[in-house]
Amino acid sequence: MNYNEFENVFKEKEKEIELNIPDEKIDKLYKYMKSLLEWNEKINLTAITDENEIIEKHFIDSLTILKYVENNKKVIDVGTGAGFPGIPLAINCNSDITLLDSLNKRVKFLDEVKQQLGITNIKNIHGRAEDVARQKQCREMYDVAVSRAVAPMNVLVEYLLPFVKIGGLCICMKGPNTSEEIEIAENAINILGGKYIEKENIKLDNGKIERNIIIIEKIKSTSDKYPRKAGMPTKQPL
Repeated sequence: MNYNEFENVFKEKEKEIELNIPDEKIDKLYKYMKSLLEWNEKINLTAITDENEIIEKHFIDSLTILKYVENNKKVIDVGTGAGFPGIPLAINCNSDITLLDSLNKRVKFLDEVKQQLGITNIKNIHGRAEDVARQKQCREMYDVAVSRAVAPMNVLVEYLLPFVKIGGLCICMKGPNTSEEIEIAENAINILGGKYIEKENIKLDNGKIERNIIIIEKIKSTSDKYPRKAGMPTKQPL
């Protein structure tokens, strides 16, 4: 896919979420996609390698939460993997975005993309959420903590909420059928100082793909007990 083809597909797809991304930013997304596919031949970054699907399932999907991270927010993307949703958001907003991932190979890829595209509002961190959330410079320091399809919600909120300052938002990006997950996670949300606000349902790819954005507000400080040591949130969810 050349740039003109990419631009045409992207401009058609962005209408689904009512965005109008400037051409220079579309160019950066195109270069990001090419780098992703090149690196993916060496290390496993994404199972999605069809370029049309990358546009829809990675780029457009990531940008569904752009409205929550605009205007000089401090944002952390936990378990970012190949940089989703963090890099598409950073390209398209003026907030400071931290990308956190536990695999150093992926962080090296993120460093390469940052340098290659000249993205100045990104910081990349190698580490586990359970450990980094206990560091003074990260704990309850972010306006928004977000994660895309990393874990069940009752586990995910223990990764995210300790990063969020009071009054900030925890955003869980999920697929379809989330009602039961939200119900199961209610106890964990309360324990960790959060309050469930809303679920935004989004249809992509002419209604073929369903996404849900779960919004949780941080209403009180998270106890020092949390997050528990690495592995515990998964083994024994709250």
